[in-house]
Amino acid sequence: MSTELIAERSESVKAGIIAGSCIALAFVVTTLVNNLILLKNCLALSCLNVNTLNWHLLISWAVASFSGLLFGVTYRYIVREDKNPQLKLGAVLAFGLTRSLVQLEVAFSYGYPILPFLVLGVESILWFSLAAIVLDTCIQFGWVKPFKSI
Repeated sequence: MSTELIAERSESVKAGIIAGSCIALAFVVTTLVNNLILLKNCLALSCLNVNTLNWHLLISWAVASFSGLLFGVTYRYIVREDKNPQLKLGAVLAFGLTRSLVQLEVAFSYGYPILPFLVLGVESILWFSLAAIVLDTCIQFGWVKPFKSI
C-alpha cells in the first residue's frame, strides 16, 4: 500500500472515531435529558424511561456509536474540500432520517404511541448534526484533513 493511501485511511479512521465519540456522548446526554426532564413533564413519553443500566441501553449506545463512526468516515468523503452546504446537510439527513424513519416504522408496526419515537427521531438528526459540526471544526483547525477532490 502506498503511503498516501495509508494516510487517507488513517484520516478517515480519525474522523470516524471523532464522530463516533461525539454521538456516544450525545446519546448519554439525551438519555439523561429524557429521564430527568422530559419524563417528569410529559407522561406520553414514559416509554423513554431508562431506570437502570441494562443490556438494551448498552446495545443502543453501541449501535449509536457505531453509526457515528460510519457517519464520520462517510462525511469526510462526501464533503471533501467542497464548501457546499447541501452536501453537508445531505449527509446529516441521510444518516439522521434513516435512523429516525426506522424508529417510526417500529412504532407504526407494533402500534406504539408515535410521540416518543418522534422525539427519538429528532434526537438522531440532532446527533448527526452535532457530529457534522464537530467534524467541520476539526477539519477547519487541521486536526482532520479533508479528503482531496479528484
